[in-house]
Amino acid sequence: MSYQLYPSDLTDRAWDLIKDQLPKAKPGGRDRQVDMRLVVNGIFYLVRTGIPWRYLPREYGPWSSVHHYYRLWRRDGTWKRIHDRLRGKVRVAEGRHRQPSAAVIDTQSVKTTDLGGPERGYDANKKIFGRKRHILVDTMGLVLVAKVHSAATQDDDGAALVLDELRHRFTRLRKIWADAIYKRQRLPERVWALRQHGKIELEVVTREPGQKGFTLLPRRWVVERTFGWLMRHRRLIRDYERLPESSETMIYLAMTRNMLVRLTG
Repeated sequence: MSYQLYPSDLTDRAWDLIKDQLPKAKPGGRDRQVDMRLVVNGIFYLVRTGIPWRYLPREYGPWSSVHHYYRLWRRDGTWKRIHDRLRGKVRVAEGRHRQPSAAVIDTQSVKTTDLGGPERGYDANKKIFGRKRHILVDTMGLVLVAKVHSAATQDDDGAALVLDELRHRFTRLRKIWADAIYKRQRLPERVWALRQHGKIELEVVTREPGQKGFTLLPRRWVVERTFGWLMRHRRLIRDYERLPESSETMIYLAMTRNMLVRLTG
């Protein structure tokens, strides 16, 4: 059977990297009738093309089955575990330590649809009704933490959701670069107070005096590139998800596909 029906489908080498990380069927029940590789390929197809679940090609099996496993593995943290393990593999393959010592934080506002759901609001600065994606990336642009919240949430409060993850994770991390807006909201002091040991410094990257319009700023261009990678996935052009937790999972899935391509060429 050919598993590469569409360009988004996993190669044999990519499938080998993740197949053993998928949960096994529960013991004592019926044998699993669904082909897990087709399920995973169907999920990546949806993330890449942006179609609704009900529009999945029939080659992937019933859309309800594909969605069932997507939802199940979102709720039990499978997608996040696969993503984090692959990030370590990519870093090691590039000759780096598995854990980063520096990172960059930024936010992106995106429109939502009329589907409804929690954490929706108006970003007065960007004039967008929807949600914000707050991400922390390493210096390679790989996502460390992703949080999705209302676009009406202030950037410092949204950043706090991301940075709270650092209290007991990424213990090697010592430096974070950020936009100038965080300096006004006293985020550097909050970051410094996160840990009693292994303190983290937040450095604000500002424009040179007199600069106008779009400018690539040192360090911060890395996270802008990551947002660019995410926007290649049509499911992320807008926030189509009812739950912000699902929106976060879509980010991790897009980056998982990105890293699989890196690791397998």
